[in-house]
Amino acid sequence: METHGLDRILREHPFFAGLEEDFCQLVCGCARNVRFDAGQHLFREGEPASEFFLIRQGRVALEIRAPGRGAITFQTVGEGEIVGVSWLIPPYRWTYDAKALEVVRAIGINATCLRDKSESDHDLGYELMKRFVPVLVQRLQATRLQILDVYGSPA
Repeated sequence: METHGLDRILREHPFFAGLEEDFCQLVCGCARNVRFDAGQHLFREGEPASEFFLIRQGRVALEIRAPGRGAITFQTVGEGEIVGVSWLIPPYRWTYDAKALEVVRAIGINATCLRDKSESDHDLGYELMKRFVPVLVQRLQATRLQILDVYGSPA
């Protein structure tokens, strides 16, 4: 794996903007290039959350399943965004599906690798949490708005 190229890509991705060089090197050690074709799932609800993704190109639908309704897209993410936060919280299983809407190029970050590095370097862990918590809050808000849209206001 060419880490020099990944190092540059990580530094340029908006999610890791301003990340200290030492932290960038630690994260890069857990990274790999990935590609998904349109219609391919990055992951499915219930599967182990073993990786998260920095989207470089393409769009990904985040979906929840509703009885009798099938998949409901609660958010679409694209270039410069991330997919996957369940790797942070035990039991480390995906709580929704992520499906490529078109060809997606991304950097996959191995969750176990990054959790281990964060456990060894709490400053890294704190820096990552400062970046992931706003994403968690935003995704919860998007899901809340989707629920309001589905159920509407009471008559």
